[in-house]
Amino acid sequence: MAEFGVSLVVYLCVMCGAFVGIYLHRVLPPDHVKADTREIVNLATGLLATLAALVLGLMVASAKSSFDARSEEVRETGARIIMLDRSLRQYGPQAQGARELLRQLTEARIQHVWIDPKRVGQEGTVGSQAAQIEEVRGRLFALTPGNDMQKWAHARALTLLAELEQARWLLIEQSRGSIPMPFLVVLVFWTAVIFASLGLFAPRNGTVYTIIFVSALSVAAAIFLILEMDQPFEGLLQISSEPLRNALEAIVR
Repeated sequence: MAEFGVSLVVYLCVMCGAFVGIYLHRVLPPDHVKADTREIVNLATGLLATLAALVLGLMVASAKSSFDARSEEVRETGARIIMLDRSLRQYGPQAQGARELLRQLTEARIQHVWIDPKRVGQEGTVGSQAAQIEEVRGRLFALTPGNDMQKWAHARALTLLAELEQARWLLIEQSRGSIPMPFLVVLVFWTAVIFASLGLFAPRNGTVYTIIFVSALSVAAAIFLILEMDQPFEGLLQISSEPLRNALEAIVR
């Protein structure tokens, strides 16, 4: 899992910063760690901590916003599939072929997004679902509405199919991560410097070392959660496929 690997690297970098501070405390002359020096270092560390908090807040907000947007798109897609199927049912038996293609399209989307999520970013080039959507559209164009109800159902089905196609392309475009890597690198550097200052001036006892260890672990866990939210169709924090599975059940019902 890439997110776990990145979080482990973050943890090691932060702990290395703390170990560097502990080592410097042993080798630096006493006048380099006296009270006035500590005060200056604490001021600089406070500035870095503020900047790190701002960057971390931006990353959390970006990842959470992206996660919520994709979750809402999945729910809307499920609702559109159900409405499209109902429109085809209202049209009559002539639309049965289009309904069957819609069922296959829904199954393929669940397969690509949740069962094999690495194919999401390749959909734009492979185009398998694009061909399925075009085939459904071709079946709809082949229909000849005979009354006002069929005309309404036909127009409604074409509109919903266009919205499903748009949602598909949005999913492809948003499959790429939204967290800029320079933000993450700078955040890890600042955090390592902060922990180096902690190791430099902290008392030498087990309680302090435990706090440093837990704090570094917490930073790595925060980065892990951010990266998990940034990849919402795989890993521990996944968007539920229930809306599309419910839509599939409504089609085959």
